[in-house]
Amino acid sequence: MLTHPDHPGTLLFEVADLAAAEPHPAAAGAVDQLRAVVHWAREYLCRPHPELGRRGPVCPYAQASLERGSFYLAVRRGTSIDAAALERLLVEYRDWFRRLEPVTGPGAQFKTILLVFPDLPVEAAATVVDATQQRLKPRYVADGLMIGEFHGGPPPKAGLWNADFRPLRSPLPLLAIRHMVVTDFPFLAGDRDLVAAYLRLFGEVVPAALRRRVAAEAARWGLPAPGVAIGDEPGRVAAPQPQGV
Repeated sequence: MLTHPDHPGTLLFEVADLAAAEPHPAAAGAVDQLRAVVHWAREYLCRPHPELGRRGPVCPYAQASLERGSFYLAVRRGTSIDAAALERLLVEYRDWFRRLEPVTGPGAQFKTILLVFPDLPVEAAATVVDATQQRLKPRYVADGLMIGEFHGGPPPKAGLWNADFRPLRSPLPLLAIRHMVVTDFPFLAGDRDLVAAYLRLFGEVVPAALRRRVAAEAARWGLPAPGVAIGDEPGRVAAPQPQGV
């Protein structure tokens, strides 16, 4: 278990913590739920799915994250959650995420933090999880990060490869924090600020499979075309990777 260097009440559980015969007392009351999330990650995210519409696992990064010990879980208890308090907590986890090793290099892209809401009723998930993700996504993307929403609803977003597939289903409501990667563009298209952030981070390394679509979006919003530098590139994780869901 990791403790935030500046906020002692803010914790991260490692997978090994949950496998112990006697998990840490800080996880009391949520151990089974956190184990269920790890099981879901291994059996769903790390495996192919017949409705996915492409080959490979549902998430191209989950297996490496688990194998590298970069898969962290956090808990937010409560059947109702104040939006402002949740955003403050997510700022703490976001800033901590940036400081967790590895900070640079190829291994950095496999870090992830899953903030799990074990007590949140399914009917409240869309209000808490979906709405929070929608509000915070522009800020995360501007910082080179992604925040993803998962719950049993499931979230209504369709898969990239099968419009009838809803890939963001999970056994418990949660928000996931990870680094942006160059193949995240389909999740950002249609919004000028998100496209501008993508071009700032990855404009010089857009893979061939995405170049035409990225160029069209850049032209749509009057932004510099791919291959044209448009500013500093803080924390970029630019190695081309398989596309996700």
